[in-house]
Amino acid sequence: MKTDLENKGLSASSFRFAIVASRWNSHITAKLLSGAKRALAEANAAAVDVFEVPGAFELPLAAQKAAQTKRYDAVIALGTVIRGETAHFDLVAENAARGISEAGLATGVPILFGVLAVENLEQANARSGDGDDNAGYMAAISAIEMAAVVSEIGSENTARGSSAK
Repeated sequence: MKTDLENKGLSASSFRFAIVASRWNSHITAKLLSGAKRALAEANAAAVDVFEVPGAFELPLAAQKAAQTKRYDAVIALGTVIRGETAHFDLVAENAARGISEAGLATGVPILFGVLAVENLEQANARSGDGDDNAGYMAAISAIEMAAVVSEIGSENTARGSSAK
């Protein structure tokens, strides 16, 4: 079976990536990080820098700061939020998602959402295994694709000089 990399012919050899990973639930997030690194290595990424933050709530700021440096073609945000007995889960998951989205839009640099928001440890383990369905691996594949798309859009001639209307 071909991976997404092979199916799309993706190469990251001309792209630099930052991975911002949460230490909270590190037994899961470490597997997401491993999956992301594997995808980037398979695609021959030019460079990969990893930054750690305390938890998923802190991901948006660190991802935005990495994107603002303009050293990276895409940023991958990885974390794990497991539902507990309080509303804390909802607050962290919702704000991580919104913050990561807003950071990408504000900087113009793709910031990929590789944050698991799951009901229990069983679901977290199912989404962080060794295969290509690892959420970190999938976020990295999307980062490669978005880096390529944004690069292609940025290298096009202006609308005045093209046939686009």
